[in-house]
Amino acid sequence: MTLLIIFLCIVALILLISWGKVNAFLAFLVVSIVTGLLLGIPLNNIPASIYKGIGDTLGSLVVVIVLGAMLGKLVAESGAAQRISTVLMKLFGAKYIQWALMLTGFIIGIPLFYNVGFVLIIPLIFSVAYQYKLPAVYVGLPMLASLSVTHGFLPPHPSPAALVGQFHANMGLTLIYGVIIAIPAVILAGPVFSKTIRKLEAKPLASFSVEPLPEHLLPGVFNSLLSSLLPVMMLIVTTILLFMLPEEGVFKTLLTFLGEPGIVMLITVIIATFSLGINMGKTMQQIMNIYTDAVKDVAMVLLIVSGAGILKQIFIDSGVSTQIATALQSWSIPPLVLAWIIAAVIRVALGSATVAGLTTAGIIAPMMGQLHVNPSLMVLSIGAGSLFFSHVNDAGFWLFKEYFNLSLNDTFRSWSLMETIVSITGLFGVLIMHLFV
Repeated sequence: MTLLIIFLCIVALILLISWGKVNAFLAFLVVSIVTGLLLGIPLNNIPASIYKGIGDTLGSLVVVIVLGAMLGKLVAESGAAQRISTVLMKLFGAKYIQWALMLTGFIIGIPLFYNVGFVLIIPLIFSVAYQYKLPAVYVGLPMLASLSVTHGFLPPHPSPAALVGQFHANMGLTLIYGVIIAIPAVILAGPVFSKTIRKLEAKPLASFSVEPLPEHLLPGVFNSLLSSLLPVMMLIVTTILLFMLPEEGVFKTLLTFLGEPGIVMLITVIIATFSLGINMGKTMQQIMNIYTDAVKDVAMVLLIVSGAGILKQIFIDSGVSTQIATALQSWSIPPLVLAWIIAAVIRVALGSATVAGLTTAGIIAPMMGQLHVNPSLMVLSIGAGSLFFSHVNDAGFWLFKEYFNLSLNDTFRSWSLMETIVSITGLFGVLIMHLFV
């Protein structure tokens, strides 16, 4: 009966968001209250579960998401992303232009949130397609595959970062594992898969073209790369150094502090404020306005994350997590595969990768102690599942369709299949890595 209640409540959540068009946060809140009542939580205890779920989920996450949004917005506004892509295209040349765009998408996708990154790189894709007289989808798909992978797999993006917190995983290790798994996923879904749709015709709309910044207004190459990739470098370096220092001491304490994701993002934003802001002629007021706009962009993301935290807390407080764990132990499906399947089903039903990842985490997190799997790999397995088969209920599907001016059929053939390849390759990568870590 308990599992039936959970199933019906998740179906209700899916229907409210997809069919009823209810705001995801409101849907989470309503469904969580109903779920709590049906699972036997006393009425006067439900508000406490709601507040604890929000607090525990957002407590360590708000700083990372907000500062990440600020950094991404500044990277875009300053022209740093444009500089990185220009340099890489010069290095790779026309013959390997897809690989240049793929690498560009991966680099700028790390600090940029998906929607910002998508809108930013579309003009670049179109300009390259016109310059080299190549099909726009063939040129652009590898770059968008990279952007999708960073969104689903790598912190400090909202869903992976939230999952790291819920599973108490090490963010640096998750990032390292994520990069290793992302490489084959991007290659297969990008340059390899795009060869099968090279003849697919697209007529990008002129209204979507955006004028790039003049060359003399762009930041330098070193400045652009350092400011964009500093969070990644700091997380990886501090993680490696901490493994090399087994004994406690002042230096290890300092490294632990500097390796905290919130501190990493704060240091990066402070440096970028000067390197991409003040040094590029922007006033402090202009930079702060950019940061304010960035926070507005992620406000709803934070609410959705907190809503998923409420549902997770309801599962914990009702004691249902233990019952689910007991039931799942009788299944022959490995936990990493099961988590991927749950995330993939919710993704197909809801369309949002972030909601799919966070909802799955709410189901899996309470029983992590009994599953005996590496928490970083669980983060990546759910992240991979949350990217499965984007279709008509996903905003990314329509962004791709409208920007490239494609038919629905061609969008399924290109975008939806690309996302599916990324998702399945990610699962296989997680399972292979599970054999060694």
